[in-house]
Amino acid sequence: MNTSELTWFKSSYSGSQGDSCVEVAQGAQAVHVRDSKDLRSPELALSPTAWNDFVGYAARN
Repeated sequence: MNTSELTWFKSSYSGSQGDSCVEVAQGAQAVHVRDSKDLRSPELALSPTAWNDFVGYAARN
């Protein structure tokens, strides 16, 4: 998949100055995660199940 076709978004908790953020995009088969400061860096693709597990873990801690 060409990830440039995805709609990327940042958390509402992200700073207004673009500091230390990740961006997330929902694809057909995976949730994609990237560094918002370096769009050329590698992207991480997680299964929807793995993403839900991660978000649940982060919310509890």
